[in-house]
Amino acid sequence: MSESQSRYSIVERLTQKRLDILSQKFELEEDVKTKAQKVEQLKNELADWESDISQENEKTKRIKQREIEKAEFLSDNAKQRKSGKENVFNEKLSSIDKALERIEEISKTSPTIQN
Repeated sequence: MSESQSRYSIVERLTQKRLDILSQKFELEEDVKTKAQKVEQLKNELADWESDISQENEKTKRIKQREIEKAEFLSDNAKQRKSGKENVFNEKLSSIDKALERIEEISKTSPTIQN
């Protein structure tokens, strides 16, 4: 009977050892799966981040393009106003030049009064 208990005890220990090893093996597989899932999660987060950045860059680009369009519009308006104002100034200068010429002619033909 002692021999059968000894065999029983050995079988029981070996069976427990087998279960422990199977459990450790399962834990290894779970660890690998968990780490692989973490890799996939990080890849997905990177892809999402890249997509967000791309969208943000497109939004910023559109804003910058609108700013350029507005600046071009204001620049064109300034050029048109400059041209219009230059014409007005040129007309005023011409009128002043004509007035000065008339005064000069009058001065040449009129006797100067000396006291």
